[in-house]
Amino acid sequence: MEKLKFAIIGCGRIAQRHAEHIHRLGLLVAVCDIIPSKAESLASLYAAKSYSSIESLLANEPTVDVVSICSPNGLHATHSISALNAGFHVLVEKPMAITVEDCDKMIETAKHNKKHLFAIKQNRYNPPVVAVKNAIDNGRLGKIYSLQLSCFWNRDEAYYHNSWKGSKDLDGGTLFTQFSHFIDLLYWMNGDVNKVMAITQNYAHQGIIDFEDTGVVALQFCNGSIATINYTVNSNQQNMEGSLTIFGEKGTVKIGGQYLNELEYQSIQDYQITNLPKGNTANNYGTYVGSMSNHDKVYQNVIDVLQAGATMTTSAFEAKKTVEIILKIYDSVGGT
Repeated sequence: MEKLKFAIIGCGRIAQRHAEHIHRLGLLVAVCDIIPSKAESLASLYAAKSYSSIESLLANEPTVDVVSICSPNGLHATHSISALNAGFHVLVEKPMAITVEDCDKMIETAKHNKKHLFAIKQNRYNPPVVAVKNAIDNGRLGKIYSLQLSCFWNRDEAYYHNSWKGSKDLDGGTLFTQFSHFIDLLYWMNGDVNKVMAITQNYAHQGIIDFEDTGVVALQFCNGSIATINYTVNSNQQNMEGSLTIFGEKGTVKIGGQYLNELEYQSIQDYQITNLPKGNTANNYGTYVGSMSNHDKVYQNVIDVLQAGATMTTSAFEAKKTVEIILKIYDSVGGT
């Protein structure tokens, strides 16, 4: 079977991860960035064509199967819609977009053009996350009473320097860029949210970012359970923790580590999670570290869906739910 052909829009740090996995599983034929040197640099590593105009790439690469959107958050919708209208399947980085209206437009455009719209929610593949999700689905924890999500990372001034990150229009907020994968897991494991109360502050990034660097959130889910989220990017010098603790009728579990990559605690009636496989390492960007590097599994799913009719691991509808919940949080404090 022929390998699928991919193009990448946006040649920043995360695009490097995409390119690596595309090269291993498919063919990277074209890349695009408004800064030509970035596109040329990435293209040269994989014998791909480089473009500085999205319109030019979409018009001149008819053999491409999937366009991967790695541009700033606030441009995901525009770039995805352009690619879908040009007749390509799309894989969009997190967050899907930064408004619900844009998410709806992306979904409608994909439907209209009969193309797939894939979304990246890589933490769903972390071995302890998979195991706990299976335990919940199989009723091992019984009724879920409450959840506690902790996200304690470091993003210093250098991270935001000369970057779209930190901009309200292009970034959207700390929950979008740093912690949307974590919010996704709350929805994936426990369903939708119907009530939110939040307090946010910008303590250490005044004049650096347009929004909060710290937040405390209380959530009520449609199933009656409640949750708290404590998050910050002010952990001194390095990331400290990314954890999710779940208290259920029949058990308690905590997925922890810095990136939801360790099963730190379990006490479940007549059941034990054992023999967890080793997960991938975290994305390392030199001066900072991101979430677990599961893009290989995301790309394998894209290929399986398009070539073998497999089921999407994350639908565009689910990705939209993450955006909805984040905006409910921000709206509850009058925005950021």
